[in-house]
Amino acid sequence: MTDQLFVTKRDGNKEPLDLEKLHKVVTWASKGLNNVSVSQVEMKSHIQFYDGIKTEDIHETIIKSAADLISEETPDYQYLAARLSIFHLRKKAYGQFEPPHLYDHVVKLCEAGKYDQHLLADYSREEFDQMNNFVEHMRDLNFSYAAVKQLEGKYLVQNRVTGDIYESPQYLYVLVSACLFANYPKDTRMDYVRRFYDAISQFKISLPTPIMSGVRTPTRQFSSCVLIECGDSLDSINATSSAIVKYVSQRAGIGVNAGNIRALGSPIRGGEAFHTGCIPFYKHFQTAVKSCSQGGVRGGAATLFFPLWHLEVESLVVLKNNRGVDDNRVRHLDYGVQFNRLMYQRLIKNENITLFSPSDVPGLYDAFFADQAKFEALYVQYENDPSIRKKSIKATELFGLFAQERASTGRIYLQNVDHCNTHSPFDPQVAPIKQSNLCLEIALPTKPLQDINDEEAEIALCTLSAFNLGAIENLDELDGLAELAVRALDCLLDYQDYPVPAAHNSSINRRTLGIGVINYAYYLAKNGVKYSDGSANGLTHKTFEAIQYYLLKASNELAKEKGKCPKFNETTYAQGILPIDTYKKDVDSICDEPLHLDWETLRASIQEHGLRNSTLSALMPSETSSQISNATNGIEPPRGFVSIKASKDGILRQVVPEYEKLKNQYELLWSIPNNQGYLGLVAIMQKFIDQTISANTNYDPTKFPSGKVPMQQLLKDLLYAYKLGVKTLYYHNTRDGAEDPQKEAKAQDDDCAGGACKI
Repeated sequence: MTDQLFVTKRDGNKEPLDLEKLHKVVTWASKGLNNVSVSQVEMKSHIQFYDGIKTEDIHETIIKSAADLISEETPDYQYLAARLSIFHLRKKAYGQFEPPHLYDHVVKLCEAGKYDQHLLADYSREEFDQMNNFVEHMRDLNFSYAAVKQLEGKYLVQNRVTGDIYESPQYLYVLVSACLFANYPKDTRMDYVRRFYDAISQFKISLPTPIMSGVRTPTRQFSSCVLIECGDSLDSINATSSAIVKYVSQRAGIGVNAGNIRALGSPIRGGEAFHTGCIPFYKHFQTAVKSCSQGGVRGGAATLFFPLWHLEVESLVVLKNNRGVDDNRVRHLDYGVQFNRLMYQRLIKNENITLFSPSDVPGLYDAFFADQAKFEALYVQYENDPSIRKKSIKATELFGLFAQERASTGRIYLQNVDHCNTHSPFDPQVAPIKQSNLCLEIALPTKPLQDINDEEAEIALCTLSAFNLGAIENLDELDGLAELAVRALDCLLDYQDYPVPAAHNSSINRRTLGIGVINYAYYLAKNGVKYSDGSANGLTHKTFEAIQYYLLKASNELAKEKGKCPKFNETTYAQGILPIDTYKKDVDSICDEPLHLDWETLRASIQEHGLRNSTLSALMPSETSSQISNATNGIEPPRGFVSIKASKDGILRQVVPEYEKLKNQYELLWSIPNNQGYLGLVAIMQKFIDQTISANTNYDPTKFPSGKVPMQQLLKDLLYAYKLGVKTLYYHNTRDGAEDPQKEAKAQDDDCAGGACKI
C-alpha cells in the first residue's frame, strides 16, 4: 500500500486526496475566530482517513473533529464546526458552495413538489430578483454547530428517507417571509418580507418548529399547540381521538381535556351497564397520539388534563408511574392536574377534599372554570348530599400523592384553573379556560367535539414565536419587532389549512397568538442580575411590561386596518380590562416597579377599535429553536456553561452566549438555592402575559439535611406559586447527583418531547 490516499468523489470517480484543498476550507472556516487551531482539527481528522474514503465522509470527519473540540475554554470551535457544516450542507444541496439565484431555486423545488406552487403564482420574477438581492447568505456563518445540526435534522426541506437536503438556511428564512406576506398589497409586501426576513435571520425573532419546517411546503398546518376538549360521550371520545390523529400527523403538540369523563362504576344507559371509567379511554387517546411520527420531524406527544377532585384521581395521578402493570398505567402521555382556591384552602386548613364523578354532580365541572363562588357553593352542597356517590380524602394525603408523583416522574403538571380564568383575556362566563396544552403555556377556550365535523365545537390552536431578549439592545426595539411578529403570525392564520372544522371555527374567530421570549438567562447575565436574589425583579417587570404593551399596540393597529377578531366581544379586553388590572396583587409585595408605558391611551384605543387577536403572549420552553439562535432556552437558567444535547447526529455541544465575558454573571440551575426567586420572576412575568408560562420547579436533594427533598418543601412551593398568581407549573426537575453532563443533557433534550412547543 502506497502513502498516497485516493478519495471517491460523488460521481464514483477516484482521485488523489488533496490535503491543500482541505486546508484551505478549514482555514476559511477559522477566519476571525479565537483560540481555534486549524492544524489540530486537521491532525485529528487525518487519523480517520483511509484509502477510497468518500469526499462526503471526509467533510463529515473534519466537522466532527472540530465539534469534538468545543468546550468552555475553546467555545469558538462551535462556529468553526458550524461553518464547515454549512460548506458541506450547501455542496449537498446545490453541488457547489454558492447558492443559485432564488428564482431558479424556487422553480426547481416547486417542480419537484417540495415547495408550494403559490410562490410562483404570487410573486413576479422581478420580486424574486429583489428578494435574491437582499438575502444575506453570509448570515449562514453566524450559526453555532448545534444550530446547523438542528436545521439539518428538523427544519430544512429534505427527503427524510434518503437524507437529501434541498435548501440552505437563508432561503428557508426568506421563503417563510414571502409565504406569510404573500397576500399583502404589492406596494407594501416586499418591505414586510425584507424586514421580517432580517428579524428572523438575525435571530431577533425566533420561529417555532412547525413554521420553520412547514411554511413554503405544500403541507399547510403550522400552529404549534392544539387544545382538544372531550365530552362525556362515546361520540365525543371518538371525535377527540380522530382530531388527535389529524393534528399529530401535522406537527402539532396536543393538549387533551378529558376531565369530564365519568368515573368507573357510573351508570350508563339508565343503569343498563357500569361505566369502565377513564383509564380505557386515556389508553385510547395514547394510541391516537402515538399513531403518527409527524413526518419525521418529531414523535407525537400530548398532555391530558383532569381535576384534582375527580373520583378516580388516585388512580389517574399515578398513570405514569413505573410501578404497577400495563392494565392500570398509561405511561406515554403526560398529565396536568387541575387545582383551584378551594383545594388549596382545604390543604391549608388540614381538611378533607371530596372526590366526585363529574356525571353525578350537575353544574360542578363547568363552575370549576367559570365561577369560583358558584363552584364552592355547589361543592359544599354536593358534599352534604347523602344520595351522591363520593369519597373523602385528607387534603394533605391527596396533595402529597400529587407532589410525590410529580417528583418521581417529573412530568405530572399543575394548572391553577381559577388563575387561568380570573387573570385571562377571556370572559369566563362565556369562554372559560378548561385546559392548557402539551407544555403548559397556552390557555384558550375550548368546546367539546360531538363528531369530527362539528362546527359548533372549538379546538383551540395557538401559533407561537418568541423575541430573542439577548439580541435586543433596548426595549424600544420591541415596538417594531412586535408589529412584525403579530402581522406575520396573523397572516399565518389565514394561510394555513384546518383539517377539522372546529379548529377553523376557533382560530378564525379568536385569532389567538402566543409570543414569548428566548435567551432570558443571557439577558439577566448581560444586565448583571440574578434569578435568586430579587435583583432581576425590576428589569423583568419593565421588560415584560414592554413586551405585552407593544404586542397589544400592534394588534390594535392591525384591528384598525383589518378589523377586530370576530369574537372580540368574548374577551375582557372588550370590557376595557387589561392584564395590569387582574393580576394577583401579592406580586406587588415582591416587586414595586411602577408601570412605565401609556396604558390608559392604549386601553381607550382597544375599547374603540378592538384587537385583531384575542391573545398575544405565552412563554414556551423553546428548547429547540433557542439552539438555532445560539441562545439560552425560554426563561430557564442553564444547567451548565456548555449544554450537551442528544441528537440523531450524536452529542451536540453549545456554549452559552458570551461565556468568556459573562461566565461570572450567569447563575446556573443547580447553584440557585431554592425556587423562591425564580417563582417570583415567573409571577412578575405572569402579571403581563395574557396566556400562561412554561415554568419549572427544580430540586437538589443534597441541599437538604436528610439528602431528600421534604414533602413540606414541595407543598410550600406549590402554595407560594399559587399565592403569587402563577397559572401553571411544567417540569419538576431533580438533580440526581450524577455528574455526567450527557445524562443531564438527555433530560433536557426530552423537554417537551414530541411537542411543537419546542418552538
